[in-house]
Amino acid sequence: MYYLIFLALTGALFVLGAFFFSRLVAPRVPDPVKEQPYECGEVPHGQAWTQFNVGYYIFALLFLIFDVEVIFLFPWAVVLKETGLWALVEGGVFLMILIFGLVFAWRKGYLVWH
Repeated sequence: MYYLIFLALTGALFVLGAFFFSRLVAPRVPDPVKEQPYECGEVPHGQAWTQFNVGYYIFALLFLIFDVEVIFLFPWAVVLKETGLWALVEGGVFLMILIFGLVFAWRKGYLVWH
């Protein structure tokens, strides 16, 4: 038990020590070029902080939700034959919840690109 605490504290001290040491010895030379956004070797133009359509955010969130769904469904499909009818019912409930979420997003208009 004490070995685990010792390792956790040693790891935390190592990380904090490395962080503070790098802040101590790092050169601090302010330069306006360093403050500009990097645009793949091109001369930067415009602002780095630009507004973008919130639709990208909604589509990214929906992609993540259904991507995680696939990660859960692969092991379920592999062991479905051994687990029986109850696993089929649980998987069906899981899929129905996800389909309900997709229908909800569709009806709210989140999937329509403006």
